[in-house]
Amino acid sequence: MKTPGQIEAMRAAGLVVAAALAAVTDEVRPGTSTADLDAIAHATIREAGAEPSFLGYQGFPASICASVNEQVVHGIPSPTTVLADGDLISIDCGAILEGWHGDAAVTVAVGTARPADESLSAACRAAMYAGIERLVPGGRLGDVSHAVEDEARRRAAADGREYGIVADYGGHGIGTSMHMDPFVPNLGRAGTGMRLRSGMVLAIEPMLTGGTDETDELADGWTVVTSDGSRAVHWEHSVAVTDDGPRILTAPA
Repeated sequence: MKTPGQIEAMRAAGLVVAAALAAVTDEVRPGTSTADLDAIAHATIREAGAEPSFLGYQGFPASICASVNEQVVHGIPSPTTVLADGDLISIDCGAILEGWHGDAAVTVAVGTARPADESLSAACRAAMYAGIERLVPGGRLGDVSHAVEDEARRRAAADGREYGIVADYGGHGIGTSMHMDPFVPNLGRAGTGMRLRSGMVLAIEPMLTGGTDETDELADGWTVVTSDGSRAVHWEHSVAVTDDGPRILTAPA
């Protein structure tokens, strides 16, 4: 539980994350390496007087996760991973400011977007916002999970496709640590789970694929990929539960 003042402090950290993601997104183009993007995020976070949450976290070697095409999450930036026209990249970023964390992710098409990728990403983004809308005092955690799942499936039906909803990874509590209880599944049953209260802050982060919901972890111990090689997308915001409704702490100013 966070006080109003602590939520304001988390909003300040969230603005740093939003600025870093905006700076990185502006540089997503063919010929740019994921290491280049990592350097931009790192510099933006440091210039704001904050620290990258990810760098050194359980040994992670970079300031962002840069997951390309079939990579779902936790892709390690590299100078040898050079973006090409038609690629799809998910960028996850976190920052610590005065002890408080912000965490958010976006998915960006590189150059000429594939229509199927645009639909998949739009579905994931809509599912995230559907979950966010359920972050109200008196609600249940299962309401959030169910809303994410329901919107993802509704979008898949409308697009005439089958989208995989990745179950092994999901949202989480956030505050003085990046990952805190509770875990927020992206599938669930409404009316179940813990009761939501004003002052809670949760990261809502669905991950969808254009095929299977099964994933594998690469030998680097971090990068998670789809088992069938289908493309994946990832959207995330850190959100406070307030008496006035959900407050997105990582939204741009």
